[in-house]
Amino acid sequence: MKIALIGYGKMGKAIEEIALQRGHTTDLKIDINTIDSFTAANLQQCDVAIEFTGPHSAVENISKCLDAGIPVVSGSTGWLEQWQIIKDKCETLNGALLYASNFSVGVNLFFELNKKLAQLMSNHEEYAITMEEIHHTQKKDAPSGTAITLAEQVLENIPRKKKWLNEAAKYPNELSIISKRIDPAPGTHSIKYSSEIDDIEIIHTAHNRTGFATGAVLAAEFLAGKKGIYTMKDVLNI
Repeated sequence: MKIALIGYGKMGKAIEEIALQRGHTTDLKIDINTIDSFTAANLQQCDVAIEFTGPHSAVENISKCLDAGIPVVSGSTGWLEQWQIIKDKCETLNGALLYASNFSVGVNLFFELNKKLAQLMSNHEEYAITMEEIHHTQKKDAPSGTAITLAEQVLENIPRKKKWLNEAAKYPNELSIISKRIDPAPGTHSIKYSSEIDDIEIIHTAHNRTGFATGAVLAAEFLAGKKGIYTMKDVLNI
């Protein structure tokens, strides 16, 4: 499989390493120094694009891939206020898109665990709920896309929580996400339920980028040749 890497920083290089190990090639690599190569003609020489950039460039990058008719896997976070635009475009062009806030197999299992725990805790109002996420200082968005996904899962399953915010909660209907930026942390996410009697806490800690990179390549393998909009739940069949 020929892969276009849109974003060739630390994450892009980690994805390339896994892709090569799995027998693929990275025929197009786009970063700030090779932006002139980011053309429809070059994209169309590849089977799938994997886009890991930032919140300010993701929408344009994904759009360019869809316009070129190439399936695109995106792991950029911080841009989902424009999700409907991209969704509509993908459907109009009969394209293929797979978006995930986190491609790690372990994190996607953690998402399912988070939903189940929130369901179990829904009627136990004696427990206060807090969230924390820790990432390296180069991460451009806060809270992380993974933390937002986790928070929205809690909101969906615990009706007394109406919104999340990226600071300490002032009101009972708010869900607090505390973001910390500490090097060299690749990513830790925790959800804690605290009462006067006890605490219940689930934590996912990434040790390196390998899990994210492997999941992104698995997603690209899944998406190649398909049409439609998918998530990691489709890739992992969960």
